[in-house]
Amino acid sequence: MTEIRERTVLFADLRGSTSLYETLGNSQATAVVTQRVAALASVVEDCKGQVVKTLGDGLMAVFANPALAVRAADEMHGSIDRVPSAHVPLFAAHGVPALKLQVALAHGEVVEISGDCFGDAVNVAARLLDHASDNETLATETVLSALDRSENARFRSLDRMQLRGRVEPVHVYLLEGRRTGDIDTTAYGGFNPVGDPEGIRLVWQNLNRVFSGPSLPVVLGRSSQATYCVDDSRVSRSHARVDWHGGTFQLSDLSYNGTYVRFTNGTDVLSLRRSACTLHGSGTISLGTPSVEAAAPCVRFEVLRFSDTQPHDLEPIRE
Repeated sequence: MTEIRERTVLFADLRGSTSLYETLGNSQATAVVTQRVAALASVVEDCKGQVVKTLGDGLMAVFANPALAVRAADEMHGSIDRVPSAHVPLFAAHGVPALKLQVALAHGEVVEISGDCFGDAVNVAARLLDHASDNETLATETVLSALDRSENARFRSLDRMQLRGRVEPVHVYLLEGRRTGDIDTTAYGGFNPVGDPEGIRLVWQNLNRVFSGPSLPVVLGRSSQATYCVDDSRVSRSHARVDWHGGTFQLSDLSYNGTYVRFTNGTDVLSLRRSACTLHGSGTISLGTPSVEAAAPCVRFEVLRFSDTQPHDLEPIRE
């Protein structure tokens, strides 16, 4: 039987399962992932939703309204934070890294056929998941339009994003308050800031732009819809995002090929793969390939305080 209904679609995905299989082996890793997905499914049921299908290390679910879906997203992140007691010795013995959860929400008409769901809201939620960083929930404007004012206030606009397979960009929002402190605060060179930074300058070829905290986020990518366009075949359409969060500039990788950060006063290269770090001082952000490769698409950055607001050349990165 075919039915068309208004539904909020939720996609959830566990990241980090690949390293789990490498560390624990197939049998133990499968048990861990299966248990975690079952916990996510239990949250869906507790929030009066319906699990449409499980997807290996994730699931798809539908809800009668966005408020229930947002509640489920909150509780899913909480469930991932709680490691079952039976797994604690196993994780400690093998040094297993924590699994990360990404959630995407979209709302609209959904066609329900034989227990499965189809439609634009399903496609948008599935594509939006590609843009979520670790422990983030992203939602479309249609989700926010059905929430009350107090719930709306928890979301921050990430502006319009170009989703794979769609002609028109989609306005995307980030659910605040569920980040779990997994941001890697780098401290190369004894970083000791004085006061909050106020802006960040990005330079690639002749494109030199300064962004202040309120004007963020900035999406770096190959798409003409990206806030900061880096036209190189190695760069994803929406490759990385710079956010203003907790008084710092944070860089999140959104790509399949990774983002590489090197600070001016350090020699190490920080590799981001669907993870994030705090930017400080100055350095380079290499998109899709390490900066050591010839003609790599490297964006130079400098964190600014506007007390010295006159533009000046960035110092070269020491080899």
